[in-house]
Amino acid sequence: MSVHSFLISALWTGITIACYLIGLGCKRISRNNALANPALITIVLVSVLLITTHTPYTTYFRATWVLTFLLGPATVALGIPLAKNFTHIRQSLLGVGVGLVAGSVVSMVSGALLVRLFHGSNELAVSLMPKAVTTPIAMSVAEEIGGVPALTATLAIVGGILTAITVKATLTFFRVEHEHAVGLAAGTAGSGIAASHVAAMGDGPAAFAAIGIGLNGLVTALLAPMLASWL
Repeated sequence: MSVHSFLISALWTGITIACYLIGLGCKRISRNNALANPALITIVLVSVLLITTHTPYTTYFRATWVLTFLLGPATVALGIPLAKNFTHIRQSLLGVGVGLVAGSVVSMVSGALLVRLFHGSNELAVSLMPKAVTTPIAMSVAEEIGGVPALTATLAIVGGILTAITVKATLTFFRVEHEHAVGLAAGTAGSGIAASHVAAMGDGPAAFAAIGIGLNGLVTALLAPMLASWL
């Protein structure tokens, strides 16, 4: 790596971290208001800077390779609360399985039917189906069933942010307050972004969110091709 490339990488990585710290500050100031989501604030701030400086996204993506690399260890780190709460997970295995499969199927079918209702294309419908799983899996599934991976990735990120913002209020409205249920719902519907939001509640929600992320990815990868063939 040349000195110039190193400086560009350090600059955009530092800017991204600074934007996230601003997001965390906004969350604290707002007393954990759901709308003050650090990931959403970071995306908005970085996007404004990229547009203002006329920096292509490909340049930014290459420059922040360190952050992209760290996504793997960060995801694996969810295994720590998972191990701590293994007994609770084993005791709730039937409920977790039923809830997760139901959530996964409803997410895929509802997204596709919504597109069909508004006379959208088949390509758009299948791109929307894996929106609730973690982005790398969502892109792979979309490619396999004839969708557009880039569009699916965008939908997965947007869906994760919306889930993080609304999950607590939605479950409270339906009088679902058990922290394990909140964690599972966040991981199943909003993947890593929503999981990081509920992880602040403790190891229990983080563990069930991790279960939601992993198993929802598996269920979606298995069932999406079958459901897509029925469209």
